[in-house]
Amino acid sequence: MTASVSDAWVATADGLNLCCRIWIPAGRGPWPTLLMRQPYGRAIASTITYAHPHWYASQGYAVVVQDVRGRGDSEGVFGGFRQEPADGSATLAWLRSQSWCSGRVGSYGFSYQGLSQLLLEGEGALPDALAPAMAGLDERLHWASEGGCHWWALGLAWGLQLAAQSCRRRGDEGSWWEIRRSLDSGSFLAEGLSLLERHDPEGMALGWLRRDPADPAGWTVHEPPAPLWRRPMLLVGGWHDPHLTGVLDLWRRCSQAGGQPWLRLGAWSHLHWRGGIDALQLAFFNRHLREQDDATTALPHQPCLLQEISSLSWLARSPAQANGLHWSLRSGGLAAVDSSEGQLQHGDQAGAGRVNVVHDPWRPLPGRGGHLGLDAGAVERSDLDARCDVACFTAAPLSEPLELLGRPVLSLPAAADQPGFDLCVAVSVLRTDGTVLQCSTGVARHRGEGCLRLRPRRIELQPLLLLLQPGERLRLSIGLAAWPQVAVNPGDGSMPLGPAGPEHRVITATLELADARLSILPMVGAN
Repeated sequence: MTASVSDAWVATADGLNLCCRIWIPAGRGPWPTLLMRQPYGRAIASTITYAHPHWYASQGYAVVVQDVRGRGDSEGVFGGFRQEPADGSATLAWLRSQSWCSGRVGSYGFSYQGLSQLLLEGEGALPDALAPAMAGLDERLHWASEGGCHWWALGLAWGLQLAAQSCRRRGDEGSWWEIRRSLDSGSFLAEGLSLLERHDPEGMALGWLRRDPADPAGWTVHEPPAPLWRRPMLLVGGWHDPHLTGVLDLWRRCSQAGGQPWLRLGAWSHLHWRGGIDALQLAFFNRHLREQDDATTALPHQPCLLQEISSLSWLARSPAQANGLHWSLRSGGLAAVDSSEGQLQHGDQAGAGRVNVVHDPWRPLPGRGGHLGLDAGAVERSDLDARCDVACFTAAPLSEPLELLGRPVLSLPAAADQPGFDLCVAVSVLRTDGTVLQCSTGVARHRGEGCLRLRPRRIELQPLLLLLQPGERLRLSIGLAAWPQVAVNPGDGSMPLGPAGPEHRVITATLELADARLSILPMVGAN
């Protein structure tokens, strides 16, 4: 027998109706209930990453997927995250009043629906267990930017998706097609801001792109109700997902509050989870909503399991750990011309040398893969390293395996000949067959007259768990652009907001290597 499916409406405190789709298991209830609240239409139910609600219903759960305010068939005007606390609390109270709900409620979802389950009012109606994935609380650092750079391609693409749905909701097919063609052709990278200004002028994405990502003033940092931190949580993140630092921050907050969160970090991007987490998520909800463990799921006893990027094996590691490894940099000046000339020296040896790297806005260095790319993931980058606008530093071949656990951070004294420049950095593995597997990337933007003076610059890269094998070599690559992952720096001190144009300047950056250091710091609590 299959689940019954119906729609229902939840009344909000201000008199609007929010539309829900409900899957009720066959048989006699009441049932523990799983809730997802999303802005993309309840029919899709995040099936791009999760099993269909029918599957959860077949496992004995009622499932409710709600169109948040102003989306899908729900009434009102979509206001982004700020609208969710009141509506989420009203929905939880409504759920527990339904005859088919046992009173035990769990929430799940990733991205927007990862954060929506954390945004609630007061300490009343809270989920009994939560499974937030790929989300964070800080709109500046976990949703829109890093290193003083807007997430350009990702931010525009997401904002235009929401804008297109708004066009569809109001019956404006012409504008919907205008946005769709721009996304399909890639022209949104240049015209996306103007599209958002015309079609979603009050939207979150445009608001983020108008703010300075280097200045926390004016940005929202959300705060869940304090008791929520001690509720059972399954936190899910990916090494190649832009929201990873948000997930790690949630783990830190839960742990500090006395909670006992489970953490799973996979070699996943935002949309590709290599088989998903549904079996684990079901076991989590069985434990906390039914007080039962299913031996067939082989629930791991380790609260933290992290997937190694290369072998894809799962290891018991904590994000509070780090190897404490570090390397110095050395070059005779040719590291940007010959990708094999620069040296990465493990240990306490002093660095030496100076390297000049030139950014030509006519052919800016592409960003590829990583956590900010539309092609997110571990990627081959030997052709990028062969460019003369990339300085490469490569370690000696390993004689034994080496595990990298933590957050790579590069401290690099640098100056430029213009009042604006970016440092775009990658950590890769040079394999024995000559391929170069990029595993972690990071960016840092500098603007103003301070760019002209030699100063230590700090670039934080995406956290990782990587096991290098004998014969393999660690490589650090440094460039001055990562288009279209971040906008191209014009070099005049102004905020970068798009591709290179006729006003963009050639930029020469000088990298002083004597005091440069690549370190592996803890993923949380790094300083």
